[in-house]
Amino acid sequence: MTAPVKQHLIDPAVCIRCNTCEATCPVGAVTHDTNNYVVDPEKCNFCMDCVSPCPTGSINHFVQVAKPYSLEDQFSWMELPPEDAAAETATDTASTLIEALDEDAAALLEDAHRGSGGKVRRPPSASEPRINLFSRRNPAEATVTGNLRLTPEGASSDVRHIILDFGKTYFPVLEGQSIGIVIPGEDANGRPHALRLFSIASPRDGERPNTNNLSLTVKRVAEKRTDGSELRGVASNYVCDLKQGDKVKIVGPFGSTFLMPDDPEADIIMICTGTGSAPFRGFTERRRRSMPNARGKLYLFFGARTPQELPYFGPLQKVPKTLLDQELVFSRLPEKQKEYVQDRMRVRSAHIGELLKRDTTHIYVCGLRGMEAGVEASFEHIAKANGLDWPKLRAAMRESGRYHVETY
Repeated sequence: MTAPVKQHLIDPAVCIRCNTCEATCPVGAVTHDTNNYVVDPEKCNFCMDCVSPCPTGSINHFVQVAKPYSLEDQFSWMELPPEDAAAETATDTASTLIEALDEDAAALLEDAHRGSGGKVRRPPSASEPRINLFSRRNPAEATVTGNLRLTPEGASSDVRHIILDFGKTYFPVLEGQSIGIVIPGEDANGRPHALRLFSIASPRDGERPNTNNLSLTVKRVAEKRTDGSELRGVASNYVCDLKQGDKVKIVGPFGSTFLMPDDPEADIIMICTGTGSAPFRGFTERRRRSMPNARGKLYLFFGARTPQELPYFGPLQKVPKTLLDQELVFSRLPEKQKEYVQDRMRVRSAHIGELLKRDTTHIYVCGLRGMEAGVEASFEHIAKANGLDWPKLRAAMRESGRYHVETY
């Protein structure tokens, strides 16, 4: 008999196709096609460089097999072969794979951490996250206990605050993590709808302390067909239309790096647009509950077109500045010049510059991908004005788990 060999595999049912593993691998062992990201057994040297940056943990699978699965085998998979069959050949186990393929799982966060560059590390003081506890084949079930519209009727955007209760099911989350919602039905090709990830908008102990629930911030999406007619966003509309008492299938939790530091000395700069505010709502409430007198401060730069389109605008007015130093920035106010978060950052250049000089400062950027370039340019400008080398500083912050970008 041939002795089993070790092989590195990627779980296609959990992978969000963000390309982090392929970009990180130093030997070119990771590749992909239109279905899956896979590991070439002839190139992989088990250096582990790809494991830590993976936002979902899908990369962290090492098995003993009698014969390595080929790239062709892995490209055809819908999920990993059963563990009790790991030592069989790919040919023997191919027929046991489930047929529901997530071709574009979690499209919301595809390549979401691109802006962080290089290895993405979690803050050293952050709590250890639990990930991938529930899969598409074995989801958790949550009950909708709240669906509150955050933007007024008549506003150009419909943003909702959704509360999901897990009852007696253990579903641990941390601020900055995401969950996947399984959308019922099939797409135009007869396949299950792609998994959609949503950032958690509540702290780890729920909307109220010690409740087994969590909240999401969801914007209803309406897309246009090529002929100009409207095509409703399947995932966002499904979630926005949920009613109290509805049951929802949940997978995850996901995310092991975009986490809040537990250090009371940490100053946290949070930059976001629209529903990118979701994780920062969780950050703020966690700090308020667990360390209200922390020496470290929270700084929020939050952008929207108008106050009516800014999620949580009303509640934000009630948060004391001693807890949250906030800059609410609007780009479409009547008779006023357009202003974006990167512009307001430059107004606060001296203050941000002092924060950048501290090794306890953490930076988080979340929102639409178009904001990346402007925010990056502002940090470059602020650093130079304060005698700092931004590329060098940013690299050091990445290495120490203090710089995170999550855009979509």
